[in-house]
Amino acid sequence: MSRQRTDVAIQGAGMVGLFAALRLARAGLSVSVLDAERPPVWRGRGGEYRQRVSALNRHTEALLDADGVWAAMAAARVSPFRAITAEDAAGGGRVHFDAAEVGEPHLGHIVENDLVRAMLARACREAGVHFSVPGAVQGWAEEESALILDLGEGRQLQTGLLVGADGAGSAIREQAGIAVDHRGYGQRAIVAAVETGEPHGETARQRFLAGGPVAFLPLADGRCSIVWSLPESEAEAILRLEDAAFVEVLNEAAGSLVGGVTGSGPRGAFPLHRLHARRYIAERVALVGDAAHVIHPLAGQGANLGFRDAETLAAEVAAARERGRDPGGTAVLRRFERARRGDNLAVQAAMEAFHQAFTRGEAPLVALRSLGFNLTDRLPPLKHAFMRLAMGRALG
Repeated sequence: MSRQRTDVAIQGAGMVGLFAALRLARAGLSVSVLDAERPPVWRGRGGEYRQRVSALNRHTEALLDADGVWAAMAAARVSPFRAITAEDAAGGGRVHFDAAEVGEPHLGHIVENDLVRAMLARACREAGVHFSVPGAVQGWAEEESALILDLGEGRQLQTGLLVGADGAGSAIREQAGIAVDHRGYGQRAIVAAVETGEPHGETARQRFLAGGPVAFLPLADGRCSIVWSLPESEAEAILRLEDAAFVEVLNEAAGSLVGGVTGSGPRGAFPLHRLHARRYIAERVALVGDAAHVIHPLAGQGANLGFRDAETLAAEVAAARERGRDPGGTAVLRRFERARRGDNLAVQAAMEAFHQAFTRGEAPLVALRSLGFNLTDRLPPLKHAFMRLAMGRALG
């Protein structure tokens, strides 16, 4: 039986887990990251775009910039979005948000998830983070001021804090006995990179349809990444279409949004659901990102909430260490939970309200939501408030 020691163990080498690892390592803690696979290595600007992208807001950009990661990402391939246009296909309502209206150069950037992971992993290695791959926590036992993690095959890892950053199906959450509130939407999101008839103009465009929204997100090579939410049966049928037929049905959904879709790259899909952990913490355990909460992707805020989780947890743990207190103690973890739970629940509730409002077809509701779009478009203070929230900025 071999036993190693680390201040913090993180299960999950996704974007949020790696960011937490980097922040904690730079605060002077020893960190071990466990995952089934190694993080991707960025091979350069060439090659097909990865299917999964995130809309990183200004706050997340600032976090990555403060840690010296954003410059490398920006030098690779990211695309700013300076404006957002949204329209209701049924009611005709439309709203347009432009960063220039609030004196900002852009609202955020569209970035491939694998690019974020690759750059964070490189920074983690430089900061001394240890990677255990393949590695997975099989269970743990509590000792005084520590957890003894069972990694299988006679390996153990002693840690003062275990972070579950292992996604919506979190094994850490399940082993900690933390229950969740969960609801499936009966939808899947189709993703692909597509060519369009008109330049995207660094504008993110979204059209709300009866079955779910279709979004066109600008990419650095001039194409757009689509996220098209559909009922599961429709999504499965569309995924089986030949490329030309897929482009045809996508054009029907897009309307005049992008001047027509002219071609598509490989397609993928992922199920849509809502999830929220009833607790974010257990004894020397904390959940971050999708392990704690999953929201509908219609506003692109899921990844940003995860980065906020990691930022807050790392700050609380580092502050406790500086004061000579137990970084994985209950008081520290409760402060993290209090700081994040309310914010995440509020955003999740807002996304749920949007989803319900735009997937129902009653005439009065269609008229009301389109009126809301049009009024927002004509009321600068309201538009500016929405933009600042989307950027991750405080109102005022």
